[in-house]
Amino acid sequence: MARARDFSVTELPGATLVSMLVFVALYAPILVLIVYSFNAGESVAVWGGLSLDWYRAAWANDQVKEATWVSLKVATGAAVLSTALATMAALGTTRRPAFRGQTFVYVMINQPLMVPEIVTAVALLLVTAAIKKATGYTGLGYLIVAHAAFCIPFAYLPIRARLEGMDLTLETAAADLYASRWQTFRRVTLPLLMPGILAGAMLAFVTSLDDVVITEFIKSPGQDTLPTYMLGQLRRAMKPDVNAISTLLLALTLVLLSAFFLLTRKRK
Repeated sequence: MARARDFSVTELPGATLVSMLVFVALYAPILVLIVYSFNAGESVAVWGGLSLDWYRAAWANDQVKEATWVSLKVATGAAVLSTALATMAALGTTRRPAFRGQTFVYVMINQPLMVPEIVTAVALLLVTAAIKKATGYTGLGYLIVAHAAFCIPFAYLPIRARLEGMDLTLETAAADLYASRWQTFRRVTLPLLMPGILAGAMLAFVTSLDDVVITEFIKSPGQDTLPTYMLGQLRRAMKPDVNAISTLLLALTLVLLSAFFLLTRKRK
């Protein structure tokens, strides 16, 4: 009896061509952006030669430095806070028997991924506006908490995946050797879970660093992050230094995502 062949999408007519067109549509604009970040001319559309002038201009711009510092502070704070909460949520949903309402809990944790970001931004705006009016505080804390709320599912998914792939034998053995729950967590579970925690923190950091919508709604005057600063510049005039800033931001994102991939890939 003839054995049925496995279906492969690559054998469909035109699959290679369609794949190439998709990749070109996705990455050609990014390549153009990178190339024009080295443009010596003042036009963003006319090539004027090879130069690093716009990188130097961006480095010498005090507003860019301030926006970068704000972005790093907000992204770091949001990554730490969201990763801590995501770790507790992952432990609470995986290190216990199945319970009624478990699916609902998963939905609530991952809600920011399913709801349009602008809806989340408006909801956070209503809450933070009321707190600002009641307390008079207008610092970066609002941005950090708002970003953390949005980043929790991005940190939760790799941490939960790491927990579900961990062998419970070592934790059971620690309990058999009279280790307390805290000792088991600190000496067994946490070291094994650390790659997932680091991957979740990096993913949350990148998500916060690139965010525009929530930042635009929540930030107070003088709290521009790098993406909102670039958006403001584009509204006024398209200058080539924006290409240089975008390329540097892209490079940082690629480095962090590469580290995320290395931490989460399966080892034999």
